[in-house]
Amino acid sequence: MNKLNVTSPVTGLNELQRIRAIVGASSGNLVEWFDFYVYSFFSIYFAHTFFPHSDSTTQLLQTAGVFAAGFLMRPIGGWLFGFIGDRFGRKKSMLISVYMMCFGSLVIACLPGYDRIGLVAPILLLLVRMLQGLSVGGEYGASATYMSEIATEGKKGFYSSFQYVTLIGGQLMAVLTVVILQHIISDENLHRWGWRIPFLIGAGLSIIALWLRKSLHETSDEQQRIDKHAGSLSYLLRFHWRPFIKVIGITAGGSLSFYTFTTYMQKYLINTIGLDAKTSSMLMTGALLAFMVLQPLAGALSDKIGRKASVIIFAVCLLLFTVPIMSYLPVSHNLGVVFLLIFLALVICSFYTAISGLLKAELFPPQLRALGVGLPYAIGNAIFGGSAEFVALSLKQSGHESSFFWYVAAMGVVVLLISLTLPNKEKVERL
Repeated sequence: MNKLNVTSPVTGLNELQRIRAIVGASSGNLVEWFDFYVYSFFSIYFAHTFFPHSDSTTQLLQTAGVFAAGFLMRPIGGWLFGFIGDRFGRKKSMLISVYMMCFGSLVIACLPGYDRIGLVAPILLLLVRMLQGLSVGGEYGASATYMSEIATEGKKGFYSSFQYVTLIGGQLMAVLTVVILQHIISDENLHRWGWRIPFLIGAGLSIIALWLRKSLHETSDEQQRIDKHAGSLSYLLRFHWRPFIKVIGITAGGSLSFYTFTTYMQKYLINTIGLDAKTSSMLMTGALLAFMVLQPLAGALSDKIGRKASVIIFAVCLLLFTVPIMSYLPVSHNLGVVFLLIFLALVICSFYTAISGLLKAELFPPQLRALGVGLPYAIGNAIFGGSAEFVALSLKQSGHESSFFWYVAAMGVVVLLISLTLPNKEKVERL
């Protein structure tokens, strides 16, 4: 197999330049996830604009279907932008993904409704969301690869953790935008035109991210990019299928736990525990802020104990504590205890999220790294992460809600078995 041993084009960068590069790379990640979550949070306000001839529940289901279509585009995005990142450079891949997200947000902000252009409106909405799903699917692999390559040895875990800092930050920004607009714009005007504002904000943020990313230093070497196997899917599946499968398995458990303890948790607090929406939102906002702060701490810890040890800790804790945490939440009548239990779940999740991209990037040689990270991650995320809420709610509806907790815990076994086969940090760095 062709492994390239070349000097990194960013070897001569000083620490300040590397920090600026991390900020530039992660800024796009924040914008991508802000835009993606804004659609979900504001769908209650614009569903009638594109799907007017139904009751409100059907409208929301139709907008959710469009959201799901964007999710299903992620594996294609992982392949496409992985190929671009390996063949033409990480920087170019990250720039194109932000351009696409900016374009998508701007189109949604200006898109006429069903009453003006008829069936074309929901069709265009679907196409734009598919484009944005493609963009988000490609963002992870390119940015994870870039951040793993730009960071200095001994600090890779710390710097790479900012990928999830900005991912969570994008979600929090979307929530904050909802809260602010709900306070300054009437409910009627939010339904009429106010829902377009966050998409305009997303487009504006994309322009800032583009400006920051244009100054990035390319981390891939020309020799790597012109290699005949660079970005080759067939070569990846033929000679690197083992790490490809490992990334899918680790992502399956990691994404499932992430969506369970973040997006689904808010619904669990309302539907099962019986908290009101305002209290639930307050608890989850505080928990997500704490989760965001945890990322650099967990990343720095991985620099001390190694990525393999971190993911083993995550897997064991997911296996042992998921069922007790989720089972005890409904019987706790103290909001402080509820918050601490959610925080504990997120601490466990941090052992995965902080080093998620770096762990996967270190499994592949540089000429296949963006594709090797992006595509299997997108597959595992789309299948297991994207289905988390559907599986949980379906089991609840059938009266077997606790089965979902065991399902999440069982994925801890999968991750543990895979993590035991991972090479130690010192060995993977030779790639």
